Amino acid sequence: MIYLNRQQAGILLAERLSHYKEDGDVVVYALPRGGVVVGAEIAEELGCPLGVILVRKISHPFWAEYAIGAVAEHDRPVYNLDEVSTINKDWLKKSENTARLIIQNRRKIYFPKGYKAPPIKDKIVVLVDDGIATGYTMRAALHYINKHHPKYVVVATAVASLDSIGPIKDYSDRLVILDKPKNFLGTVGLHFKEFEQVSDEEVEELLREVSNDAKQNQIAAPRQHSLA
Repeated sequence: MIYLNRQQAGILLAERLSHYKEDGDVVVYALPRGGVVVGAEIAEELGCPLGVILVRKISHPFWAEYAIGAVAEHDRPVYNLDEVSTINKDWLKKSENTARLIIQNRRKIYFPKGYKAPPIKDKIVVLVDDGIATGYTMRAALHYINKHHPKYVVVATAVASLDSIGPIKDYSDRLVILDKPKNFLGTVGLHFKEFEQVSDEEVEELLREVSNDAKQNQIAAPRQHSLA
């Protein structure tokens, strides 16, 4: 399946998750940065808060797009043990520290002073990304979420590889994928006609927008979707 953009994928996922609409026990958490665009559509449609899991992938030293692991804020990293066994340990530690620094910087950009993340404990958490290739960022996010004792965890994404879904199923209660994993094209971006990089400033704006909508409890005028 090919999507026009992340917004369209979010709208389609929201339809699949519509039975959670207006459920007071539901929160949406998204992975930055592209996942926040998808998550914003879902949170708005479900009428629930939107949070962000500050997680960063750790790339292979010779292939930047290929994740060999990932780390979430204030948590231990999740690694592909076969891959990291062949990589210089000093390089790996430096990459992990760089990932944590990026997470710290994003916290400063995304969250205003006094920000309180949506509660996770005893909540139905819908964990969202635009797509899942190796699955390590999602696994790191799941590890973080599960440490905070949710009632139920739903992973929602537009596309996912066959190799990624086994471990994700092990650490979540439900997996919602718009397209069949057997149709995965090798990279997430190939499933979108428009797949521009999302900036940190766009993430901050989306978080603020969804938060303001929730505070004002506006139902009448939904946010315009960019589908063209």
